[in-house]
Amino acid sequence: MDLLAHLQAYVATVDEANFSRAADRLGIAQPLLSRRIKTLETHFGGLLFDRSRRQVATTELGMLLLPYARDVLGRAQRLDQAARSAQRSRVRAVGVPVDCAPARLARVIRAGTEHGTTLGVRELPPAERDARLADGTLAYAVLRVPPEGAAHRVPLGVATAPPRDAHRPADARQGRPVHLEDLRPHRVAATGARPAPLPILTLAEDDVPYARDRLARAAARCGLPERSVRPAGPAATALAETLAGRTVLLCGESFARRHGADWAPLADASLHRGYDVRASPRQRGGDVPQWLATVLAAAAGAVARADRLSEPVNTSTRLAAQG
Repeated sequence: MDLLAHLQAYVATVDEANFSRAADRLGIAQPLLSRRIKTLETHFGGLLFDRSRRQVATTELGMLLLPYARDVLGRAQRLDQAARSAQRSRVRAVGVPVDCAPARLARVIRAGTEHGTTLGVRELPPAERDARLADGTLAYAVLRVPPEGAAHRVPLGVATAPPRDAHRPADARQGRPVHLEDLRPHRVAATGARPAPLPILTLAEDDVPYARDRLARAAARCGLPERSVRPAGPAATALAETLAGRTVLLCGESFARRHGADWAPLADASLHRGYDVRASPRQRGGDVPQWLATVLAAAAGAVARADRLSEPVNTSTRLAAQG
């Protein structure tokens, strides 16, 4: 017996003094309500209602048990409210790229508060975001995907040291698409020799198999030495080396500008970054709320296409980021 459902039928019938009105109040058929009342009467060993009169009357036993029934239903309602409140206040972890701007992450947290959801931002490399979303450690995550499978393509680019002389114009290539072969140094006129190219460093955000393979093949095609492209290690060290003019760094525009480096996009669109925003399979509903998808896209540096803003957002919402 579903005790709560049966008690609801009992209390509604007392309040309405009519089986039909009580059934309408609960949104059930009258025969079902009558069966629940009879089941309760069998369980308690006595009649709860006197059906011999034209109007339903509550028996002495029915009046005796009524306050206890109301108490049970009240406690059940408070329990349900407490459970919903706990769900709303539970921290939902969100996995984001490690090079997101702090101000944009703050907007994610504030948006969660405005929508009654407590979000905890976790900056993680791509493989960890995938793994933690799968095992339910993360409720939502921004995941790397090939750019051609993403809704947006925002270029990965080359960060270089700014001119040392503030009055000297920046490199003519600055802001224009850069081909990897452009990173090969020019031959020295006196000797005809070509100096060693500057190392090209990649951040942890680009340390995914398809991205590594594509970059290696592109570098080989343009004649760069095999070890000229390599992982950067700590981002702070890579930035310091880049700003000192000893390396170039592959990164997003917002990351480069935030740290004072010059930046130009890569011409090869297959090397761009792409992202999906997904919910954990263990997350209730399995969908990414529209408001959350929007702020996570902005945090990663993406701008959603206007013609997709009105579409429902689900676990395969695709976004691409420049940062």
